[in-house]
Amino acid sequence: MFDNLSERLERSFKILKGEGKITEINVAETLKDVRKALLDADVNYKVAKTFTDTVKEKALGQNVLTAVKPSQLMVKIVHDELTQLMGGETAEIDLEGKPAVILMSGLQGSGKTFSGKLARMLKTKKNKKPLLVACDVYRPAAIEQLCVLAEQIGVPIYSEPDSKNPVKIAENAIQEAKAKGYDVVIVDTAGRLAVDEEMMNEIAAIKKAINPNEILFVVDSMTGQDAVNTAKEFNERLDFNGVVLTKLDGDTRGGAALSIRSVVNKPIKFVGTGEKLDAIDQFHPSRMSDRILGMGDIVSLVERAQEQYDEEEAKRLQKKIAKNQFDFNDFLSQIAQIKKMGNLKDLASMIPGVGKAIKDIDIDDNAFKSIEAIIYSMTPAERSNPALLNGSRRQRIAKGSGTNIQEVNRLLKQFDQTRKMMKMVTGSKMGKMMPKMK
Repeated sequence: MFDNLSERLERSFKILKGEGKITEINVAETLKDVRKALLDADVNYKVAKTFTDTVKEKALGQNVLTAVKPSQLMVKIVHDELTQLMGGETAEIDLEGKPAVILMSGLQGSGKTFSGKLARMLKTKKNKKPLLVACDVYRPAAIEQLCVLAEQIGVPIYSEPDSKNPVKIAENAIQEAKAKGYDVVIVDTAGRLAVDEEMMNEIAAIKKAINPNEILFVVDSMTGQDAVNTAKEFNERLDFNGVVLTKLDGDTRGGAALSIRSVVNKPIKFVGTGEKLDAIDQFHPSRMSDRILGMGDIVSLVERAQEQYDEEEAKRLQKKIAKNQFDFNDFLSQIAQIKKMGNLKDLASMIPGVGKAIKDIDIDDNAFKSIEAIIYSMTPAERSNPALLNGSRRQRIAKGSGTNIQEVNRLLKQFDQTRKMMKMVTGSKMGKMMPKMK
């Protein structure tokens, strides 16, 4: 996502490199390139023009400090304006009330999986007790699909398979939630076309009947400006509270994310970043600006790591590392935690400077498979005590894992180096460690 836009913006800022000061001429040249980059990313034309006009006005009013280069100042101004363009502040979801009611809306085929993702996130990260409600009474497999999702994430579901009245189903589900102590009700409605008057009237009736805390409009970001236009039509009818952009991990140019707030004047609240049920993130405008400008997103990376972080396990591991007892069982545990954090290329791109370096590299999410195969081919004694791994044992492991002796030797060497490095960090021997880090 945004790879092409990031490259184009970087090239635009190079126009100012070597310049001693910001002038109307070099700013105009830079922003002409920036505007083209935004339009190529499928950003709304009016939004792109207003954006560059604002940046120009702010850039020309700045005095460049001797310690700051004009290109650096321009990057900061563009970063700040991109953040404002996407909403400025992070928009929180309203979960007040018992129960809080969230009404999902969107085009056909855009909402079911996200309803499940949202329920899972509220359960695991917010300690809520959500109830999914199946109000799509038209598509034959819709209720069954939501039931499967609910079972996968361990969340209860309310449905009335014999009813064709989604308004009544939603009202009954809220009564069920109150009776059984569920604190969030997520009402999944039928996907609809904006031009379908009957369906639009129906979701408006559901809104009136249940008076939801939140109405979220789910839209596929791959559709670019069509997503923005559709959001505008839905908002005129529903006056929704926020937008959910799905498929931001795909080959999308990013125009919807940059345009939708300005056109609809409603915040983006969540983004879908993959097919898995944990691939959902709260939308942070400032962090997205960082990623667009190639600055990475360390805060989100740390947050993902913290979700998998077990304090007791960390203490146990620290003691083992200090005694040089870190073994392959611990190594497997660390691999499992990294895999839970999400797509490997996405994680790497959050590190400043890494995203650009790996943009043309295909990082396979199965990259750990051969490592795991080698470790699982070891006996329990060998995993606990790598010193046992002599030549004949290594040959056996290579055959058992479907690899070769060179791969086994490479893993053992890397493991040994990792163990030494971790011991240095734990022992606070940073002075000795730094030369080796190179």
